[in-house]
Amino acid sequence: MSFNTSSLQNSLNAVSTSPTQSFMNSIPARLNAAKQSKTLKPFSSGDYKVLLLENVNETAIKIFEDQGYQVDFHKGSLASDELLEKIKDVHAIGIRSKTKLTAEVLKHAKNLKVIGCFCIGTNQVDLQTAAELGIAVFNSPFSNSRSVAELVIAEIICLARQVGDRSIELHTGTWNKVSARCWEVRGKTLGIIGYGHIGSQLSVLAESLGMHVIYYDILTLMALGTAKQIQNFDEFLGMADFLTLHVPETPETKNLLSAPQFAAMKDGAYVINASRGTVVDIPALVQAMKVGKIAGAAIDVYPFEPKMNGPDLFTDDLNVWTSELVSLPNVILTPHIGGSTEEAQSAIGIEVGTALTKYINEGNSVGSVNFPEVSLRGMDINQQDAVRVLYIHRNIPGVLKIVNNILSNHNIEKQFSDSHGDIAYLIADISNVNFKDIQSIYDQLDATDARIKIRVLY
Repeated sequence: MSFNTSSLQNSLNAVSTSPTQSFMNSIPARLNAAKQSKTLKPFSSGDYKVLLLENVNETAIKIFEDQGYQVDFHKGSLASDELLEKIKDVHAIGIRSKTKLTAEVLKHAKNLKVIGCFCIGTNQVDLQTAAELGIAVFNSPFSNSRSVAELVIAEIICLARQVGDRSIELHTGTWNKVSARCWEVRGKTLGIIGYGHIGSQLSVLAESLGMHVIYYDILTLMALGTAKQIQNFDEFLGMADFLTLHVPETPETKNLLSAPQFAAMKDGAYVINASRGTVVDIPALVQAMKVGKIAGAAIDVYPFEPKMNGPDLFTDDLNVWTSELVSLPNVILTPHIGGSTEEAQSAIGIEVGTALTKYINEGNSVGSVNFPEVSLRGMDINQQDAVRVLYIHRNIPGVLKIVNNILSNHNIEKQFSDSHGDIAYLIADISNVNFKDIQSIYDQLDATDARIKIRVLY
């Protein structure tokens, strides 16, 4: 077969397209033809009330309002007395990092079913008390990962070039064009402590800049690109030109970087902390910078942070070392904005808002940080005589036998149970029930000794 000039002429500027009929084309039609799940509503409960604090993104507000929930939205956090009063009646609460849900606060929350932390961290919530009270807690473990990683990359370059100092000088009228102790980041070694969602994304971005990447993690994790995991922490510290932390706040990570760790680092290394305020011993960092051991630092998180925006809040009254820290050269200080981008907050609103909605509407606890992770597929939309029982209870022997005896007069269509420490959670769909049966089931389960919290959806 040969090609002639006319056939080539006819093909000029033509665009190759896939066949109009394919397997993928039929997916929407087949999905629409699939059985729809039944929309469930709570038995023995009024309309769901949701309290949203700290300017939770509007994507979450829309999700809740679309479900018909009553939404009480506040741009800031609440004073302690107001929080105690507000939380008494709500079924769900959404917070970020400033609101502290202590054991005392949670004990006032008589109707509270679920907490949404619209951020990565959950250390602002007493998770154990919440679990003991049958309150599931959800967070957003990775929606802002890219935003944090990009900020760290920006800070690495700005520290290497002393951009913060030059900017402050020029704002005050000083022209100081220098190159001494200013570096390219290409060819330098970035050490990442914590190779999770953020650390691994940062690893890829850093390699694209020509950096060598090493990381330390308590778990053995597969490296991305040419990154290398270092098992010995002191050896790891001594290899890094730039050191960045991406770990949770735990007793083990408190003061993870302190005087001995700074001593083990290279002379003239840089430190970036966009994880939690307690993982770096800041007085020790200040001393390490004063003697020239550490050449620069970028800090986004602090042991104590203001509860609102405004002037004269970041002072020694908040953290006693503040005035010393702000007086140091080549220190970039940001007000906990690592995940504060429009894209990240929108994604977090969707992720956590959806998780809370699934828990409220379906009992789905997958993704909860303090609860057994349990879910069941939806009920058929045509099932009019079926209910879903959600039974949160103490994890002790014999409970399932008691519960199944209560449910035994009805057909148990599907059931799943799991435990998390002292807390257990059972979901069961039962059929052949009427409204009187629902009341009887609810009352019998409510009378069991192991009960923590019960919901029945129908």
